[in-house]
Amino acid sequence: MHGPASPGWLLVALCAASGAYCLLRMRSGVEEQRRAAGSEALMGFAMAAMAVPAAVFTPPAWAWACYAAVFGVAALHSLRWARTSAHHLHHSVGSAAMVYMSVVMTLSPGSPGGHHHAHGGSGTPLLTGALLLYFAGYVLLTGARLVPAVAAPAGGGGAVTAPGGGGGGTGWGDRPELARACRLSMGMAMVAMLLTL
Repeated sequence: MHGPASPGWLLVALCAASGAYCLLRMRSGVEEQRRAAGSEALMGFAMAAMAVPAAVFTPPAWAWACYAAVFGVAALHSLRWARTSAHHLHHSVGSAAMVYMSVVMTLSPGSPGGHHHAHGGSGTPLLTGALLLYFAGYVLLTGARLVPAVAAPAGGGGAVTAPGGGGGGTGWGDRPELARACRLSMGMAMVAMLLTL
């Protein structure tokens, strides 16, 4: 990950903001929301840390092994809940992608600790391509779900309704459109990080 400074800082900001919002979502009264938000907060903050430009911080060699271990456990935990929700299956894929990127960073030639800047040809092209296709499709699907639905009344003149209804008494942690925007942001960040492999 650790590419040029400007895009790196943009990724850091995007992922950290997504992780922070997911922490807010953990206060939801719905258990499924809290469980998903916890996994997404972990992912957001870890992606933010991975995207810090190398000129600012180069992680030690053991850090990548720690990432791989943490996300290996997270992938297994999400798989446990995958039969109750397809979104947990997505969490498993995301965690597995983080394990993959961590292993690539550990094994890639370059500067100390597997840290590299050129990123050319470090990962397995077939696996990197499959993950890129998955996350690009996820971004497109999630983005399409954010587009407001248009309800055309019989009298003409379409009224635009926001996804998730009016949200009269809905708190910040339970807004489905904000959760989708957060997931969209992290999906785009994952595509950007996979492109650097």
